Amino acid sequence: MGKRSIAATTAALVAGSLLTGVPQAGAQTGGQIGTQAAERSIASSPPPTGSSHVPGVDLDTVTIPELQERMGDGSLTSSALTRAYLRRIDKIDPRIHSVLRTSPTALRQAAASDVRHRRGKTLGSLDGIPVLLKDNVNTRDMPTTAGSLALAGSPPDTDAALVTRLRKAGAVILGKTNLSEWANFRSAKPTSGWSAVGGQTNNPYVLDRNPCGSSSGSAAALAASLSQVAIGTETDGSIVCPAGMNGVVGHKPSLGLVSQSGVVPISAEQDTAGPMARNVIDTALTLSVLSGGEDPRGGRARSGALQGLPSFPGLHGRPGLSGLATNDASVDQGATGLRGKRIGLWRLPSLGSDVDAVMTRTAKKLRKAGAVVVEVTPPYQARLAELEFPALLSEFHRDIDAYLGTRNGPRNLAELIEFNRTHPEEQTCFAGQELFEQALAAPPTTDPEYRAMRAELQDLSRRSIDETMSAHRLDAIAAPTNPPAWTTDCARGDNDVIPSSTPAAVAGYPSLSVPAGSVDELPIGLLLMAGDHQDAQLLSLGAAVEHRLQAWRAPRYLPTVGSGAPR
Repeated sequence: MGKRSIAATTAALVAGSLLTGVPQAGAQTGGQIGTQAAERSIASSPPPTGSSHVPGVDLDTVTIPELQERMGDGSLTSSALTRAYLRRIDKIDPRIHSVLRTSPTALRQAAASDVRHRRGKTLGSLDGIPVLLKDNVNTRDMPTTAGSLALAGSPPDTDAALVTRLRKAGAVILGKTNLSEWANFRSAKPTSGWSAVGGQTNNPYVLDRNPCGSSSGSAAALAASLSQVAIGTETDGSIVCPAGMNGVVGHKPSLGLVSQSGVVPISAEQDTAGPMARNVIDTALTLSVLSGGEDPRGGRARSGALQGLPSFPGLHGRPGLSGLATNDASVDQGATGLRGKRIGLWRLPSLGSDVDAVMTRTAKKLRKAGAVVVEVTPPYQARLAELEFPALLSEFHRDIDAYLGTRNGPRNLAELIEFNRTHPEEQTCFAGQELFEQALAAPPTTDPEYRAMRAELQDLSRRSIDETMSAHRLDAIAAPTNPPAWTTDCARGDNDVIPSSTPAAVAGYPSLSVPAGSVDELPIGLLLMAGDHQDAQLLSLGAAVEHRLQAWRAPRYLPTVGSGAPR
């Protein structure tokens, strides 16, 4: 997949979102913003004052192209948009604990974007758009902790490569989000969304339910409309499961598409950062900025990666929408994008009859829109489950030692284990660090048995997708992203055996979760996956699925549902 492919796809998605709109909420939409009177240059970022409900724009449903149109014609400023999100964080986040900290320079960044918009010299589609970052992504001006007190001292010396790209694109770095500590790779029975630094993130739909992990805060913040987009990271499921469980969109890019330089690692063989948003178009636009840069395994991002993409003039009101797409097929993809598409439905009945019913309704809607849906079961899943964890242990020891060597605090995994033993605050939800201890004892990545294991994992995971798609002539494989969110319980830990993310995660192939429905107020996502570097095609299909399902609903922050029993 080359630059032209993703550029054309993103342009078509932008045009479609402006001309036909994105899925609208059924009810309970949130804050509104409009032009602030007498916007002035801002020398500092004081706490925001006033209401986040200013007439003009519905934060729950507005898209980046719509925001850029308003900023282009002067009816909205980035400063007003940023203030509105900061106010919502102040008002709403005490209930869900998704945002660890906001940037003291956020309003200065927004003011600089306003100057560029007034001068007609914007930097691209994300110029002036507020972005939250998962707190395992290095920022030179804010702490980066991975949720651990061991890293809660001074910030890293440099930004992660993806943050550099966001800043160069004019995005407003709004703050950092909570996460499952060490991206859920510390304890054998962790509680997703908990960290010693940030406490427990709650699911905005039902507050006693879990947000999944490890990109818990990024997903929960988006569900609560606390930012326009957010960045998550994934080794296996950590973008897509929180996206599904919090009713938002999450894209795990193809491996190597987004630089992992400056991101706290688990495994260079599977890790990737990726975009999360409330709709597919914002997700695609954010990916176009994130992609490219240095591959953590050495060299540039892979050939055909989404780097150096053009910014679309029409997004900025100059010269208008005509620059985005010029043919009816691309504009009309919401209505026709599913016609003739072949989708393999991997039902995963182990996730329960309620989830299976959502999949049945989803398949019916897709067929009605002209898609061909066939049932499939990708092979080799048991063997993948057997091999993945032992391989990750060896890779984590290698990669975390390298990362800790760049930070103040524990300098290697052995010192990190000792830190946790001697700091009771690290044990307030769960005390275990079994995965750390197992990784310390794991064979090195130079070991022949490890190398054979990783080679088999790569082979079988790719064949599981490639063979399934070839046998049924598929455009994508679809599966439930998640079960209904379980109750959060530190004593019990997570109840999260969710196999759908594993094939794409281990293969390094792209996956995309879009809202599909709900069970007892709890969102269920539809996970789409495709072949290597088919990100553009997957996003295009995901936009058509999103448009057809119309499944997004704003959260109601219910204290509980049903009996409160674990699911």
